[in-house]
Amino acid sequence: MNPPADLVGRQWESELLAHNPLNGATGGVWRVNGDGRTVILKIVTPPGRDGVPAHWATSADPGHWNYWRREALAYRDGLASTAFAAAGIRAPALAEWTERPDGSIALWLEHVSGIPGTAATPTMLGDFAERLGAGHAAWLGRRHRASWLSRDWLRDYTTTRPVTAPVAWEHPAAAAAWPAGLRAGLRDLWVRRHDLLRATDELPRTLCHHDVWPTNLIIDGSGPVLLDWSFVGPGPLGEDAANLILDTFFDGLVDLALLDEVVERVTTGYLRGLAGVVDAATVRRAIRLTGAAKYFWLAPFMINRLTAPPADARRTYDVRDPIAVFTGRRRPLELVEAWYRETR
Repeated sequence: MNPPADLVGRQWESELLAHNPLNGATGGVWRVNGDGRTVILKIVTPPGRDGVPAHWATSADPGHWNYWRREALAYRDGLASTAFAAAGIRAPALAEWTERPDGSIALWLEHVSGIPGTAATPTMLGDFAERLGAGHAAWLGRRHRASWLSRDWLRDYTTTRPVTAPVAWEHPAAAAAWPAGLRAGLRDLWVRRHDLLRATDELPRTLCHHDVWPTNLIIDGSGPVLLDWSFVGPGPLGEDAANLILDTFFDGLVDLALLDEVVERVTTGYLRGLAGVVDAATVRRAIRLTGAAKYFWLAPFMINRLTAPPADARRTYDVRDPIAVFTGRRRPLELVEAWYRETR
């Protein structure tokens, strides 16, 4: 991907950073060096960009799960910087917002130096989870008035993942990587997905980031910095903590040997942040229920890709071959299935 026109002819050096190239909301992210400083340039693109798969398309509907202007507005209107600030979680500072001739928006953001979330220790993740719990506690029973917050992100995102029937649960690659009991549990989870989503509706509601995982987290000298606010909106308690646990391991970016410790540290940290506000049993159930609800689609989606490989083979973050992906995702999927069984 070439640098955008904003950089052409300037005495700056730019480096394209890892991001999800399938998401129509993001036209690219660059680290830019020049004028004695370093900044991040993120291009936010409107609907209609070529080459975007349907399940990553953006919308002009402000409540849509992938409303294209949401992140820009979260920075411009100050929600990203204030949402969890009292709990010690901040966002990169917005240096400049530029409306571009093609209708997109250029966000010039603070470059945050520090320890990336993928290199954070379980203790660091647990400390972050405690702050996250405190941030969620402050939003219980409150509603932000912005019209551009995601309306029902967990349901809207998960039910638009492209899974087609029938799902070949006995496919040789799936059978080789996942025991029969695990496949049966994941199949039942898929069948009962709507029941699971209805159950999450009964959980306490808070303000969720909806994309808390290591690539969106940096630990710097002032504490944790949370990136990518494009999905922010109301959601069930526990969802961000559950996603932090699971999505730390799904893409092969963190050693699976740390899984059990991360589960323990994040869970206990999140409980500390909510202590005295929500009882521990409710918090534990919320993590398990939302974790299962967030990923009911993943196993059938993976099997679909074995039987009908996608025309668009662009990679996001997981660069392993398909068989290695099945093997590597077994343990986090076992956790998803166990959480599902425990909440029935």
